[in-house]
Amino acid sequence: MVLNNNSIQLSVKSLPHALHLRSKNINSPIFYLNHHVGLHTSPLYKPIHPQPNKLQITLDFVPTFRYDSSSPAAIQSHRTVSINQGEKRVSFSMENPPAKEVESLSLKSENESSSSSSQMSVEEKYRIVRSIGEECIQEDELMNLLAKKPQPICYDGFEPSGRMHIAQGVMKTINVNKLTSAGCKVKIWIADWFAQLNNKMGGDLNKIQTVGRYLIEIWKAAGMNLEGGQVEFLWSSEEINSRAHEYWPIVMDIARKNKLPRIQRCCQIMGRNDQDELTAAQIFYPCMQCADIFFLKADICQLGMDQRKVNVLAREYCDDIKRKNKPIILSHHMLPGLLQGQEKMSKTDSSSAIFMEDEEAEVNVKIKKAYCPPAIVQGNPCLEYLKYIVFPWFNDFKVERKPENGGEKVYTSYEELTADYEKGDLHPADLKPALSKALNMILQPVRDHFKNDENAKALLKRVKGFKTTK
Repeated sequence: MVLNNNSIQLSVKSLPHALHLRSKNINSPIFYLNHHVGLHTSPLYKPIHPQPNKLQITLDFVPTFRYDSSSPAAIQSHRTVSINQGEKRVSFSMENPPAKEVESLSLKSENESSSSSSQMSVEEKYRIVRSIGEECIQEDELMNLLAKKPQPICYDGFEPSGRMHIAQGVMKTINVNKLTSAGCKVKIWIADWFAQLNNKMGGDLNKIQTVGRYLIEIWKAAGMNLEGGQVEFLWSSEEINSRAHEYWPIVMDIARKNKLPRIQRCCQIMGRNDQDELTAAQIFYPCMQCADIFFLKADICQLGMDQRKVNVLAREYCDDIKRKNKPIILSHHMLPGLLQGQEKMSKTDSSSAIFMEDEEAEVNVKIKKAYCPPAIVQGNPCLEYLKYIVFPWFNDFKVERKPENGGEKVYTSYEELTADYEKGDLHPADLKPALSKALNMILQPVRDHFKNDENAKALLKRVKGFKTTK
């Protein structure tokens, strides 16, 4: 092994699952490289962003890892690394600590990597898991669960209903990676039958399942931690058909124990409101979604705030059947649309959201037109993108300005940024280009995947041809 500021060279007998780079400074991050997923940092295992100055890692058939800086300018606080092996390529950023501070470079097996969560304290696991939710019902139950169960089961789900916006793509990736880092097993419920019940894609199940496959491709490209079997994609149609004798009795019991008005109050989960005229299928939908939680043996429901009512219904059902262990509700924040007055992104309004495979120019135009009132933080969608996407992804945010406008500044916390913004020290005209740049850096690996992978490219073409229905 050769190790200095410019390069690390290491030969191994087989392709490792993970590479750990440790610093002697206890406050420095410990880097975790997964060659399929990307780079994450302990303890939250957050994806790290790419930078223009690149290092190259070449994986040849020996195989040999070689980290070489492409230029002297690359030796900065962060450096982008690309891994190439045949047709596979992964890019990520690695912090560049001085060589004298590097303590060890070690290879770890998949089992060793997955066991890292077992070394966390209960308090650390709780902090990671709790950070996902805008609301948690109940916090003491979550702490107790993490103390008693080594691998809690976390349920998340989605209707395949059209193109994926950045909240569904990036926020879900961040949240799932946090959960797996804390030792959770995440079951992602691909609700194809539910989308059909809700008349998505005109009720065409083939189209719905095509959209479902497209969404999985995005999460793979975005860096969701799919290694080690901690994340499982389950198609509702397949699982319900194969275990119908388990599923339908739960659905029927939930339906028997609830009056129609209580079920109608859950219609928000389908993107409907109390005034919408619902079909009989849509009335049945909440009973099925409530049953999913018990069918999947979920300990934690990790869904958006818009799904809160049906998750509460599941806890109420536990009271009805005298079940002591209730599913814990961990509801994440819902990002607003980009335009003024849009409480939620809309797939039917392309200007209201950034989509995961949007081109760079499209992102730039959407952010330029986005609502971003000077000195106002509350209700500012651009700042929400920073809080829930950019800072969790990068840990910082760089604004480039002319010297007369304050010069270049790197914000290391959202609170620091909003303080400047409220004072008027940071203007939307400077914030927006920096936000566009950050979002484009996050999305570039997804764009590359859909350009270079033939299967992904074909799926995207088909999905773009589908008409999105409410």
